[in-house]
Formats: sequence, C-alpha cells, structure tokens
Amino acid sequence: MSLTTDRLILRQWRAADREPFAELNADPVVMRHFPATLARADSDAFADRIEAGIIERGWGLWAVEIKSSGAFAGFIGLQPLRPELPFAPGVEIGWRLGASFHRRGYATEGARRVVLYAFETLGLPEIVSFTTAGNAESRHVMEKLGMTRDPAEDFDHPAVPADWPGRRHVLYRLAAPARP
Repeated sequence: MSLTTDRLILRQWRAADREPFAELNADPVVMRHFPATLARADSDAFADRIEAGIIERGWGLWAVEIKSSGAFAGFIGLQPLRPELPFAPGVEIGWRLGASFHRRGYATEGARRVVLYAFETLGLPEIVSFTTAGNAESRHVMEKLGMTRDPAEDFDHPAVPADWPGRRHVLYRLAAPARP
C-alpha cells in the first residue's frame, strides 16, 4: 500500500532505504531537535520497528520517495502515541527528511496526504503532532496543516534526558472535519 502526491510516493520501506536513512539520522542538522544523532545500528533498529508497524497495522511512518528521481528522502506518516506521553492514547503525524530535502515543501505536501488518509480512510477522530519548542520549521508545517496549539498542553518529554535543553515540547492537534 502506498500514498502518492504530485511529487512524492509514501511507501513501505526497502532494504535500499537503510543507508540513506542512517545518513540522515547521523546528520547533526537533521537531528538538531533531538537529544543525539543515531548510530547505524540504532537507525536500522528504528527502521525495523517502522517497517513492522506498517506490516502490522497497514499504516505507519512511510518511506518518502521523490517521484522525479526515485531518491529516498526520509519518512512521513502516522504512528500510535507512546503510552508515557501525557496526551496518550492517540495517533501522531510526523516526518523526518534529509537536509537536502528541506525547504522544498515536501513535508507539508506529504503530511497533507497523510491527514486525508488518517481521517478519510482510517476514520481517526483526531491526530496530534509535537516537537521541541524551538523547532520553528516543524511547527510551521503543523500550522500549515491547520493544526492548533494550546500552550497549556506544552510538556516536558518523558523519554529525553531531564537536563537536555530541548526537553520542553509543544503539542498541536487536528480534529477530523465534521461529517455531513
């Protein structure tokens, strides 16, 4: 199963995606809003979990392929919220693209398609997204999707070190459109 946009294919992962995924997870620019970059083994383990989630549920954090070149760009998709998050249970929309794919509108384009899938195909009542307070780029994508933030829901992420400066996160929500 895959989703398409004018410029992107969101699809299941392939073995050939592992190397470029490891490169983007090791890139300090891409990972600047995370506590650390990922070593190759950690990146591969993350890809294994993503791929298994898609097999299990039929949806997840899909690999992003650029239609015009076939290049792997990163991921865009959905995943169940970790139970330790203060607003769980629910489903998160998220993305991570290689630095050479930033500022081209790919995250917004792919995420818009994922939003349609979440509401029209899966029938989800709501999706959420969150990031570090300082991640203006991802926050901008969330706002372009129509997501809204309530500052009262900002939180300290429980899965990052307590002394990490990016521990404070902002939460955005998007409710499914009312059905006629």
